[in-house]
Amino acid sequence: MRDFTWGIAATGGIARTVGAAIVAEPGMRVAAVGSRDLARAQALASTLGAESAYGSYERLCADPAVDAVYVATPHAQHLAVAEAAIAAGKAVLCEKPLAATVDDAEKMVRLAREARVFLMEAMWMRFNPLVRRIAGDPRFGEIRSVQASFGFASPYDPAHRLWAPELGGGALLDLGIYPFGLAQMLLGMPSDLRMTGSLAPNGVDAEAAGVLLYPGGRHALVATSLLGNYPNLASVVGTQMRADIPAPFWAPQRIVLTGPSMDPEEHVLDPADNGYAGELREVRAATAEGRTESSIMPLDESLAMMGLLADARRQLA
Repeated sequence: MRDFTWGIAATGGIARTVGAAIVAEPGMRVAAVGSRDLARAQALASTLGAESAYGSYERLCADPAVDAVYVATPHAQHLAVAEAAIAAGKAVLCEKPLAATVDDAEKMVRLAREARVFLMEAMWMRFNPLVRRIAGDPRFGEIRSVQASFGFASPYDPAHRLWAPELGGGALLDLGIYPFGLAQMLLGMPSDLRMTGSLAPNGVDAEAAGVLLYPGGRHALVATSLLGNYPNLASVVGTQMRADIPAPFWAPQRIVLTGPSMDPEEHVLDPADNGYAGELREVRAATAEGRTESSIMPLDESLAMMGLLADARRQLA
């Protein structure tokens, strides 16, 4: 059986990290790298053993040697690259958030569904076996509360992708999607949310914290910030058991389960089975099976998250 081949769009840190995960995964390889800077594409292609490098994303997506395109550009460029990949019939794994705006995300999903091409948001937390263990363990009973934070101090620089509005900057899209995403994964979509926070001088969200409200009193406490170093851990409380997820909760190496009638139970991640590997395997499996969407990270849930983050941002204005 031939290798499943990838084209990587962009050459930043996450592109290098996921590229290395592709190279480490049996039966996969990087066939090509694309960037607006050909020299950077050539350098990463050399590092990853890719045969081809391109100075445009369009040429990358058109490469017949590529089965799937991993989109690792800044948020605001996701739609254009995904659109080119979809038009070329390539499966698309798009880095989170799916897009910079709700409208862009909706267009991306519409294009993929019309073309019957696989598209998935690269929310690697959903593919971490320890997080999936929590989601699938009936011993929790009813999950009543999720608490999670993700924040770090980043010097204000309106030209940096974290702060630049034209690049989709702000704490919510880049960091907040993880605590919000853990709540979505375990509790679903809230019936209401109440947020507070602050904006940077250029108007992007610098920090946000609040509560997501669910029927019957269930809730999630979430916080994100580019202004301070948060604990970056999480807890999940059910009627019968609790999970403590150490930092970084979105990519835990271990979790601890406790309950009134059980000894503390520790689970440790197999390094070869991290979230990156899980999402890469899902794209390959879906492509082989003719699926155009993932049941682990459904497109409707990606769209719902984009709407939820937009609602949270509006409360900070």
